[in-house]
Amino acid sequence: MTDQGDVPGGEKSAAKESFERVTGAFRRNRQAREEQRHAQDEADARESAEVAKEAAAEARESAENFALRLVNQFERLREERQEQLAAPEPVTAPKSVSRTDVPYGVELSAQWAWRFLVIVAAGYLIVRALGIVSIVVVPLVIALLIAALVSPIVNGLARIGLKRSISALFVVIGVLAAVIAMLSFAGTQVANGFTDLAGQTVKALDEIRDWLINGPFHASESQIDTWLNTVQTTVEDWAAAYASNPFSRVSEVGGVALDVFAGLFIVLFSTYFFCAEGERIWGWLVRLAPRAARSRMDSSGRVAWVSLTQFTRATVIVAAVDAIGIMIIAAALQVPFVAAIGVLVFLSSFVPLIGATVAGAVAVLVALVSQGPVTALLMLGGVILVQQLEAHGLQPFLLGRWVRVHPLGVILAVATGIVLGGVAGALVAVPLVAALNAVVNHLTATAPAQAQAPTSPPPPLPASGPTSPPPPSPGAGSA
Repeated sequence: MTDQGDVPGGEKSAAKESFERVTGAFRRNRQAREEQRHAQDEADARESAEVAKEAAAEARESAENFALRLVNQFERLREERQEQLAAPEPVTAPKSVSRTDVPYGVELSAQWAWRFLVIVAAGYLIVRALGIVSIVVVPLVIALLIAALVSPIVNGLARIGLKRSISALFVVIGVLAAVIAMLSFAGTQVANGFTDLAGQTVKALDEIRDWLINGPFHASESQIDTWLNTVQTTVEDWAAAYASNPFSRVSEVGGVALDVFAGLFIVLFSTYFFCAEGERIWGWLVRLAPRAARSRMDSSGRVAWVSLTQFTRATVIVAAVDAIGIMIIAAALQVPFVAAIGVLVFLSSFVPLIGATVAGAVAVLVALVSQGPVTALLMLGGVILVQQLEAHGLQPFLLGRWVRVHPLGVILAVATGIVLGGVAGALVAVPLVAALNAVVNHLTATAPAQAQAPTSPPPPLPASGPTSPPPPSPGAGSA
């Protein structure tokens, strides 16, 4: 009984010892882990302290640098302020880098002088080249003026449904028919009244002869005969010179007739194509320019076209008013060839200032021959009245409002055109000046905006035409 009771007690002791060993091992492991964690925490704390120390050092260094920069900037501002308060030093012109010590003003004048000479030489060569091909250039300019005048009609016909080519053809035929009708009517009137005018001329010459003898001049018959013989001798010499070489004169007349026919042909066809395909022609011209300049060239050309259209419209109105006014005065004074005088005044008024004056002188001469000096004086007064009303009322209102060209500019342009190109130069001078004035104003107005805007290359033009649609102003569909 005693042996059997001891066995369970030994098992309990062994189990207890085994439990204590396990518990001790667990306790020792937990203690080791706590020690390890404590060591890791200490290492982390030391590392955090080092990082904080480094951050503090960097912050201290940044603060020192910022303070140093602030002090330097303050020193610079104080020095600049002291320099501004001090007396300014005299500004000296930059010295040119050259072998000889040339004054700055002389060097600057020389630079401007040779550039000006190059510009003048280029302009002279362009004028000479245009003079060589004047038989082509003048008809092209006339066609451009006609196209600018009739382009609103072509645009109107195109808007109601007609094709642009057919509209341009109808307009060109209508303009040609109107010009032929005016010239035919005036020529018929002159032809019908030429016989009566010749008799009246002889009578007027006799009256002038009597007035010279009995008037304030008290000229003798011998003096009058001497003057008449001088005039007769001059006319005979001129006729003999032309009769001495008839073949050359015939060739000259034939050459002039051929030039007139060729010019008329160029005017008709150019006017048609300017009205029908002006947009395509302008697009092709724009594509010839560099890409960077296409946009400004396109806008400048359209502005010039609008100015040219307004100028031709104003000129036609002024010419019509002049012609109607002088015709009314001539009809009231019973001067012959009223229609012919009106047509002459209308066509000559396209040359500003000079054309209307010449036509008015012709009207006064016809009145002198047909009705006498009193009627001629009245006709002269009427012509002067019409021209003064036109010059000081209508023309400044139209040209100043639409074209904005100063009268002095008009006079100088006409004079320069007469010197360089004669009648053709006088005809195209003022439209050219008006277009150039509009382009210069446009470029100077758009230059500041483009200077402030970011620079970027303009997009390339499409193959069909310019970059932008035509403006709503007259002549948008033409060249």
